[in-house]
Amino acid sequence: MLTTLALFGLAFSLDLLIGEPPTAAHPVAWFGSLVGALDREWATTDRGRRLAGVGIALFAPLVPAIVAGGLVALALEASSLAGAIVAGVVLFLTTSLRSLLELTETVVAATAAGDAAADDHHSTPPEEGDGLETAREQVRGLVGRDTSTLSAAEIRSAAVESAGENLADGLVATLLPFALLAPISLPVAAAAAAWVKGVNTLDSMLGYPSKPHGTASARLDDLVMWLPARIAAAAITVAGADPLALFRAREWAREPPSPNSGWPMATLACALSVRLTKVGVYDLNADAELPTVEDGERAVTVVGLAAAVAMIVAIALAAGTTTVITAVEPTPQESIDAGSALGSVAASGIAVEIEIERRLEFEVPTRLTRVVSA
Repeated sequence: MLTTLALFGLAFSLDLLIGEPPTAAHPVAWFGSLVGALDREWATTDRGRRLAGVGIALFAPLVPAIVAGGLVALALEASSLAGAIVAGVVLFLTTSLRSLLELTETVVAATAAGDAAADDHHSTPPEEGDGLETAREQVRGLVGRDTSTLSAAEIRSAAVESAGENLADGLVATLLPFALLAPISLPVAAAAAAWVKGVNTLDSMLGYPSKPHGTASARLDDLVMWLPARIAAAAITVAGADPLALFRAREWAREPPSPNSGWPMATLACALSVRLTKVGVYDLNADAELPTVEDGERAVTVVGLAAAVAMIVAIALAAGTTTVITAVEPTPQESIDAGSALGSVAASGIAVEIEIERRLEFEVPTRLTRVVSA
């Protein structure tokens, strides 16, 4: 349990100090290059492409899982400390929090210039303002939609939505399986976190209706993210100090095409009392207003606090796993007692055998002598 807590501390310390490593040195980017090579026409029919996609979904995420688990296992052969450090680095590389919060904050701050331009009728129109253009450029790091015509409020909406969704994808989904498995096996925990990250990456790159070979990856991601999305939504409810936010979010949670992303997004919309929308796709908490700059700043705070709540859940999972292991495995004294009992049984058996042999050696010849004499 202490090792698991130390690994959490290492991973999140690295995240606070470093944030995202450079793309050229990021293993997730390396896996993305592999996925890019798989992103091609595998057959002439949709059915053939979908079948090829099943193979991609089944085997591609195993690559980062095997590499991560193998590296931790090799490090453990050298020393327990080395294995723990490598496992902590794997957790760091498969989670992301600081960069998400910083980018969201940057986008929200940039939109303030767009709001100021909109209030000044004699200034440059908002569509041409430097701040709004910066926001449109920066928000592309969070969302894949066309941002060229979005207003400042709509850009803030996109940033806040992404912060909620990526809390589930970028943190909860990999942190919780790692926490559950780390007390049992560090290589298995690292492999699980890397596998989930691989599934998320496949979905983000291939999971589009226009790509039949990505259908299986999208379905697998839907399955993997079912629980993390809802745990993230519950964490947002706690962080937002609004016990009913998750309950109210049920009305809009199924509006987005994804069966999972709507839960943290809708819950965040309800916790902040704002409207979050993607034109023509979904409209969450539609009776409220689009987020202001202050709402966007509060969203960063709430998502950060929700990440802390998720960490507490992870610690509880690790503690639960440790408790089960402790209950199942015998204590050293129990092992000694069991060994003593087995030793006693064995000693008793040997004593009985010796006694039988002694009696046979004494009694059988004596009886034969009596028979002969008679």
